[in-house]
Amino acid sequence: MKKLILVGALVLSLVSFSGSAFAAGYGDAGCGLGAIVFGSEQGAVQVLAATTNGTFGSQTFGITTGTSNCNPAGLVKLEKEREEFAMKNYPTLVKEMAMGEGENLDTLAGLYGCSQESHADFGSLVQENFASIVKSDSTDSQEMLSSLNSEMAGHAVLSKSCAGIIG
Repeated sequence: MKKLILVGALVLSLVSFSGSAFAAGYGDAGCGLGAIVFGSEQGAVQVLAATTNGTFGSQTFGITTGTSNCNPAGLVKLEKEREEFAMKNYPTLVKEMAMGEGENLDTLAGLYGCSQESHADFGSLVQENFASIVKSDSTDSQEMLSSLNSEMAGHAVLSKSCAGIIG
């Protein structure tokens, strides 16, 4: 049923897009196949773009290789993309971090350059260390990322399998 809904949404999106929607750039879901198919149009369509990226693993691969509309300009650019994504998706990310799973959390793992195989470790890390990553209700996305960077740098698996750790 989910595949049928996704295909239906894809068809409707393709019919409704103009040529300019496929121009360079991408929306909140980031780069990847989702950005190519759904473009940078704001709103609910970005959920479909993120789902497409997650389903096909194109974002992680694209960030690593510079394909799928992803720019391999380096870790500093990747850090800025992470910051932008975390800021725009912060409330959902916090909920998913507490649960240890979710589409936005998978996207964040991809923006850290984590391999698809290490996403479960990423989810476990953020869930187990939630209190030290999101210290209070006043913690903002920048503080959250800074704490997450520290936790990841000290993690035996993630410090090696996530190429985009800075700090």
